[in-house]
Amino acid sequence: MRKIAIANEKGGVGKTVTVINLAAALVREGSTVLVVDMDPQANATKGLGVDPEQQQVNVYRLIKGDDGVSTHEAIVGTAWKGLDLIASHVDLAGAEVELVDVEGREDRLKQALAPVEGGYDFVLLDTPPSLSLLTVNVFAYADEVLVPCQTHPYAFEALDELFDTVEAVREAINPDIRISGILPTFFDARTRVSPRILEKLRNDERYRPLVFDTVIRVNTTIADSAEAGRPVVFYRGSSYGATDYKSLAKELLER
Repeated sequence: MRKIAIANEKGGVGKTVTVINLAAALVREGSTVLVVDMDPQANATKGLGVDPEQQQVNVYRLIKGDDGVSTHEAIVGTAWKGLDLIASHVDLAGAEVELVDVEGREDRLKQALAPVEGGYDFVLLDTPPSLSLLTVNVFAYADEVLVPCQTHPYAFEALDELFDTVEAVREAINPDIRISGILPTFFDARTRVSPRILEKLRNDERYRPLVFDTVIRVNTTIADSAEAGRPVVFYRGSSYGATDYKSLAKELLER
């Protein structure tokens, strides 16, 4: 079972879109996938067609350790066979304050997800766009970090911080975690900046071995599919967005 955090401390890089659509593309390839939505905005939950307000048991209640709440109760089947979800909730935003004095607070998610160990081919975890206790919980559990990087100078410059964070977590909390891939996103060949940043990623000594061959191109269909609560590979399979995420899934399976 591969446990992959989709993370970047910078917002707006295509993190949640990657969680939803990579999960769907992996299911199309025959894998079973559990998505864990650790972002209080719950966009991955909504993007998979699930209303976070309708879920009595969610990731917030799991990491808070509510009495009588089981992990299997929190798992919701989506409209697509093989693709399950543990939903987020807006209350998750307060978890940081509630858990501040709790011993072992960085391992709450790891403990909560122990019952699903080996139950899926992939667990994909969405993270908040900042370094918080929620992100640390994800990094304490995951084995891999997949980093969406918008092909924009600010996003490229922010990579250093994320690498340092993951290294600090590896030394202090989770020796198994590693960055296993950098995914270029929002690529637009019509601009000068996108090809230039992609070239920098592919030539940088530190990043080059990690950069996926697949590039996620700018595609309005991805936004349309998110609004419809359907992954783009099931919403419009012939679109650039669907093609790119199907390619990413195949590449990830080969790595």
